[in-house]
Amino acid sequence: MSNWSLDPIRDWLLAKGRLADTMDDMTKGLAEQMIAVGAPVWRVRLAIRTLHPLITAMSAAWERDDGLIPSPDAAHGLESRPAYIASPLAVIAETGQPFRRRLDRALAPEDHIVLHELKERGATDYYGLPLEFRNGAGGIVVFVTDHAGGFESDDLERLRHVAALITPVVEVFRLDHSATAITDAYLGPRTAKRVLSGQITRGHIETIQAAILVSDMRGWTALNAELAPDDIVCIANRYFEILGDAIASHDGEILKLMGDGLLAIFPGEDMGQASDNALSAALTAQATARADPPLGVAFGIAMHVGDVLYGNVGSEARLDFTVLGPAVNLAARLEGLCAKYGQEILFSEPFAHALGTATRKLGSEPLKGLTAPQAVYSLLDG
Repeated sequence: MSNWSLDPIRDWLLAKGRLADTMDDMTKGLAEQMIAVGAPVWRVRLAIRTLHPLITAMSAAWERDDGLIPSPDAAHGLESRPAYIASPLAVIAETGQPFRRRLDRALAPEDHIVLHELKERGATDYYGLPLEFRNGAGGIVVFVTDHAGGFESDDLERLRHVAALITPVVEVFRLDHSATAITDAYLGPRTAKRVLSGQITRGHIETIQAAILVSDMRGWTALNAELAPDDIVCIANRYFEILGDAIASHDGEILKLMGDGLLAIFPGEDMGQASDNALSAALTAQATARADPPLGVAFGIAMHVGDVLYGNVGSEARLDFTVLGPAVNLAARLEGLCAKYGQEILFSEPFAHALGTATRKLGSEPLKGLTAPQAVYSLLDG
């Protein structure tokens, strides 16, 4: 008869488990606590659905001999993959009921391959339980043993209690992950951290130094008249992907997607480095757009460097985290000159002076809202 105690597990969850930095840490700690009280577990796995533009589920797994097991996040489309179809996790998700399979007995050919693999590794029993969250979503916890004879009935009862104990803790991890994923996707990772740390008051503004990048597609109105909506969305997504990847890879952040254009910043106290980062992002995007297959639509990029007002503005009920100021306006006005000068990349005189590369002055232009004409620059070989 199994007689391991739930009390130390509950105490650990209340004192430390809920404070774990990651779901991996919580899973590891939980499994180690279970081993410490004599629970016959060889493998523990947690899996949860999450809100994320790229992934649909995340998981954490631990084994007695190897510790944490790498558990890659699952991309969207999980339900159509052979590895998931008819798996124990799929059955639990579809039925909302526990799933148990004795592995010390013969398995049928139709039993999922994961059960056959666990059996070959010495597992004797598999028990998965649904975790019900408040908003209707849920997760799954799986306990596997290699104990002779599998789980006893008392073990199963205690495992059900463990599942109930960890449900609110796992739900918090899901909510934290979803909040971070959503704010990262809609605000950018740097700004998301500021918002989640509590900087959400209207008028919470600070002045920072940054290189500013503004980009806009050419001929967008004509394209909308010529192409089907699905094709238009496809082009827009590809354009934003090209710029977004280039900006992120050079320590920048998109703050605003504006129809067929975007606004990004490259913050930093070293304006030379920030400007070099912005230019590198622009050149990377330009090269990617020209590669095979080409983007198929032209776009302009303009850059400037200076102080910007960075923070929350808006109405009492609808806020936006953005940048404001003359430096932003100048970059936007410069971008409108790309077509006139036949250049994909233009920048201001302060930006040119901050760069560590050769540039050339193309001319000076009066810009709306500015009292004096502004010099327009490009790369020497642009």
